[in-house]
Amino acid sequence: MTQPIAPPPGWRLRIEDSLPSTSDLLQRLAVAGEAESLAILARQQTGGRGRDGRSWSSPPGNLYFSLLLRPGGPAREAGRWALVAGLAMIEGLAPFAADPAALRLKWPNDVLLGEAKLAGVLCESAAKDDGTLDWFIMGIGANLAAPPVLPDRATAGLGPIPPEQVACAMLAALERFRALWRAEGFDAIRRAWMARGPALDAPLTLRGGRSGRYAGLAENGSLLLSAEGRVHAVATGEVAFREVG
Repeated sequence: MTQPIAPPPGWRLRIEDSLPSTSDLLQRLAVAGEAESLAILARQQTGGRGRDGRSWSSPPGNLYFSLLLRPGGPAREAGRWALVAGLAMIEGLAPFAADPAALRLKWPNDVLLGEAKLAGVLCESAAKDDGTLDWFIMGIGANLAAPPVLPDRATAGLGPIPPEQVACAMLAALERFRALWRAEGFDAIRRAWMARGPALDAPLTLRGGRSGRYAGLAENGSLLLSAEGRVHAVATGEVAFREVG
């Protein structure tokens, strides 16, 4: 199937040669009142950010872009949009993978190729005084031509693919999942994520050392971890990568 080379209707895609961080720029624009459906792509970043303040290696040849939503709804449900981000990434990357079935989601929102990291997203948001979401930003990075060498995890790339083409495919996937949520409710999103996530009962370890077996996702998108005869709902955190070697 031919992949889109332009963003879906209603989206504006702004492309820059280099930026410190696409999310930092988009956050400033969001605070200033920028309308939703703006995506900013940089050919390279000099100050890319990951989860928990970690730096994100950003050499030329990979995908670095951030997109702005103003979805409304309770700010406490921002974590649900993080699951949508993961789905948009994996569905946008799948057409460019030699074996799409080898792509899996790692909670909360990384994409793996086998056991190696292929893509990730940093989600950031702000609330209005009434407790509803003001804006939500998905900052996405995906390894294409230049997967970085990292000391603590394996990485993978898909090859020299035009980053803007992958970005447009992700935006199109995002719109499909937003439509699914509107039509069938969030449980359809939860089921879609679980279909692309780890196998039920797979052993998982969270950063910090907590471990158990994967028992699915709760209705609000929390990770369900079975340990010591009980099922625990984990609302925040990150499943650890397997050690390299």
